[in-house]
Amino acid sequence: MSDLTKLTLKAALDGLAAKSFSSVEITQAHVAAVAAARALNAYVLETPEQAIAMAEASDARRASGNAGVLDGAPLGIKDLFCTKGVRSTAGSKIIGEFIPTYESTITANLWRDGAVMLGKLNMDEFAMGSSNETSAWGPVVNPWRSKGGNAQLTPGGSSGGSASAVAAELCLGATATDTGGSIRQPASFTGTVGIKPTYGRCSRWGVVAFASSLDQAGPMARTVEDAAILLTSMAGHDPKDSTSLPVETPDFASFVGKSVKGLRIGVPKEYRVDNMPPEIDALWEQGIAWLKEAGCEIVEVSLPHTKYALPAYYIVAPAEASSNLARYDGMRYGLRVDGANLTDTYEKSRAAGFGDEVKRRILIGTYVLSAGYYDAYYLKALKVRRRIADDFDQAFQKVDALLTPTAPSAAFSLGDRSDDPVAMYLNDIFTVTVNLAGLPGMSVPAGLDANGLPLGLQLIGRALDEGTLFSLGGALEKAADFRAKPQKWW
Repeated sequence: MSDLTKLTLKAALDGLAAKSFSSVEITQAHVAAVAAARALNAYVLETPEQAIAMAEASDARRASGNAGVLDGAPLGIKDLFCTKGVRSTAGSKIIGEFIPTYESTITANLWRDGAVMLGKLNMDEFAMGSSNETSAWGPVVNPWRSKGGNAQLTPGGSSGGSASAVAAELCLGATATDTGGSIRQPASFTGTVGIKPTYGRCSRWGVVAFASSLDQAGPMARTVEDAAILLTSMAGHDPKDSTSLPVETPDFASFVGKSVKGLRIGVPKEYRVDNMPPEIDALWEQGIAWLKEAGCEIVEVSLPHTKYALPAYYIVAPAEASSNLARYDGMRYGLRVDGANLTDTYEKSRAAGFGDEVKRRILIGTYVLSAGYYDAYYLKALKVRRRIADDFDQAFQKVDALLTPTAPSAAFSLGDRSDDPVAMYLNDIFTVTVNLAGLPGMSVPAGLDANGLPLGLQLIGRALDEGTLFSLGGALEKAADFRAKPQKWW
């Protein structure tokens, strides 16, 4: 029975359609796997009773011929998505035991298509972090380990629970969010596939806000095709989200396996950064060779404002966070620490409720928005953001997509960089540009480093051209033939 957890989402859906097994059977196998893997701390809330009830309902629908496209597939949900009647905390103490009375649009879309919820996945607090160490529920552990080593590694962040659960076969796929790389970097660290869609492709309604002009939800899965299947369900116009794009959602899975012959692939010279590990550079060159073999034309392009992307991101994102997180005041819901007066109550509630990284970003954001600094920092960052978007526009006049590394290193040990915020922020060096420009980006597992840890390659596409990324991702996946799995130790 436990072999059912090893299936890809596509294989599981095919098996369910062929009645080789029931949704209850595959859900029970996953519930048992989740319970046996608590050492990874991937789930902050398991919902086994609800999962079995949803699976029974799915089997009944299938028996009556009314199965949806995801019917019976057990998934994990990042704890940033509000789920009706199920605790949703965004990884923070300040939200407390909040139980939403409504469902986020994305999870509602998944349930509409018949998916089953196994539980809520761990994450960095309010999605702020690159290592999943800022969670109020403790760090997530990567199921991968270095060759011959026992050190616990980060799965990346902020969607560390999603990445760890998919890699450890604790769900067939997971929802995740990406504000500066929080889908793609964890995917690279865990040998999984993650796509951040075009800004506005997936609704943000019912997703706890971090930086509203950057946040975008997407899927994490074991294969490019699985990610395509999930994104097709998750995406769609939502009138409840003013930034949701009124565009049709294509069948993304239909793009996987399409020929990429004749596509022009850009290689941005600015992504060759100082002190980049030779393994990352070698993998990038290998990716270029694979796409050449598949019939693509490789073109060097320039994105001259790339070097300003990280500073601009760490002004824009904290500024929006300081505004969004002002609502957590201990008055209406969540944690409240009573003080001598109203101001004292606010201060004590926030001091106790927010973690150090969230406090750091709120303070940065409040500073750059304050009188006298707004023009010097925030407005300047917005101008840089515009220049970065222009760089991509010019590049896409010459090429159909870009190929870059996903992250500047493989997974590192938990605690390695927690005392050095700048070193931690540098994890996002290859990913933040995509969020600033609102473009789609995908990470595909492409190889292992000298310590046997996964490394990913990133594809960046034109706005609303996820289809080309799925075609290219499929070609890279086929060429890389990445079949490595973490050795089970948990």
